[in-house]
Amino acid sequence: MIQKFCKVFFSAAFVFVTALSISAQAENRSPSEHREKDDVVPKSMKDMLVRRRIEQDKKDHDELIRRGDEALEISAQLEESFSQHNQLSALDKERLDNLAGILKKIRRDIGAEDDDLDKAPAEADDQDAKPSTLENAFKVLQSTTVKLVDELKRTTRFTVSAVAIQSSNTLLRIVRFIRTGK
Repeated sequence: MIQKFCKVFFSAAFVFVTALSISAQAENRSPSEHREKDDVVPKSMKDMLVRRRIEQDKKDHDELIRRGDEALEISAQLEESFSQHNQLSALDKERLDNLAGILKKIRRDIGAEDDDLDKAPAEADDQDAKPSTLENAFKVLQSTTVKLVDELKRTTRFTVSAVAIQSSNTLLRIVRFIRTGK
């Protein structure tokens, strides 16, 4: 009887040690084995994540268009205010700062790098972007903002527009010119 008990005990101990060894090996899997486990994610879950990403991309693009419209509205207000008073009021300076912030967000969202605008090469279309007077600066500000918004509306959430980046750079230079006169 003791022999039978010893056999059962040693057999159970052997099975336990073997099971423990196998579970330890399973925890030390390679990254490719982990990926196989991740591939077990249900298709419905993957589809939900893809739909969520698409919805977020649409919201981001709509927000970009909204910012462009807001920039257009502010530039029109600035031009009108300057043509009436022939100087910048405190409210106009605040609007100009707000416009600069919106333009920077647009630049970031369309994929422009945060490079120094002074070092960016001036394009042939930007010759009008270096106005000689504040009155010209506000006119160029308005026309270039219209150009930027039109380009933003033509693009999709899948495209990056070099024209939109160039227009936003030009607008930021004009805002700087209006602020400093340089």
